[in-house]
Amino acid sequence: MSRVCVEAMDNLLDKSFPVLDHGFVRVVDYMGNDTSIVQAARVSYGSGTKQINKDKALINFLMRHQHTSPFEMCEIKLHVKLPIFVARQWVRHRTANVNEYSARYSVLDNEFFVPEPNDIGKQASSNLQCREGSMSAEKASWALDIINEDAKRSYESYQKMLDNGVPRELARIGLGLNFYTQWYWKIDLHNLLRFLRLRLGQGAQSEIRNYANVITNIVKKWVPMTYDAFENYQLQSVTISAKELCLLRDLLKNKNIDFEKLGMSTGEINEFKKRFEINVPAL
Repeated sequence: MSRVCVEAMDNLLDKSFPVLDHGFVRVVDYMGNDTSIVQAARVSYGSGTKQINKDKALINFLMRHQHTSPFEMCEIKLHVKLPIFVARQWVRHRTANVNEYSARYSVLDNEFFVPEPNDIGKQASSNLQCREGSMSAEKASWALDIINEDAKRSYESYQKMLDNGVPRELARIGLGLNFYTQWYWKIDLHNLLRFLRLRLGQGAQSEIRNYANVITNIVKKWVPMTYDAFENYQLQSVTISAKELCLLRDLLKNKNIDFEKLGMSTGEINEFKKRFEINVPAL
């Protein structure tokens, strides 16, 4: 049996997509496509999927009802070069396989991340892990000078220690979090979409969001039907509380809703009406 191929992905293999000042994302390999998800679901559900006769409709159904295991049948392996502080956020997603460049065995390159002046914001007052607004040009320049000087000084010290026989595993400890590392990162599609949902959000740090944006464009080419469903049912969706649900039900009971204008499928409309107990004719 031949391997499933996606022409758009084959064209991306071994191409590096630049991120930040020295980073990149490169597609090393992939497994599966939209059809792989559909096949896995039909094996799981057996005759239960005969009513859903289109691949796109089935993928939408799976995403809408959070049937996640069929999406795990697709995997992707990426080669990523990223600042260490971004890597420390990234690795919080523990549902992937990671093999990182080792500074115990090899010498790190003299490459470190320096933000753009416009990206030097102020400490946020309401969210203590974020920045907001912007600093004056004078203060931003001052901060960038410190970042540059500290990085250059720490690498000079690192190189001096290496030249004088200090072991690599110790010489590296003075380097800052803005130095670059690299890794191979392999993950299934279900967990990749969870990663993207968090790291594309406005609450995510902008540097890791830049990487998420590049990966999103890759996913769109790899599994376009799945990405459309992900965008509709997860990325652009919201979760409401039980109290909000009661309020919404009360509001909708007194509204005439044009479901067809919303572009919803028959299944979606019937599920929506049942969820919110709307007294309108069944389709």
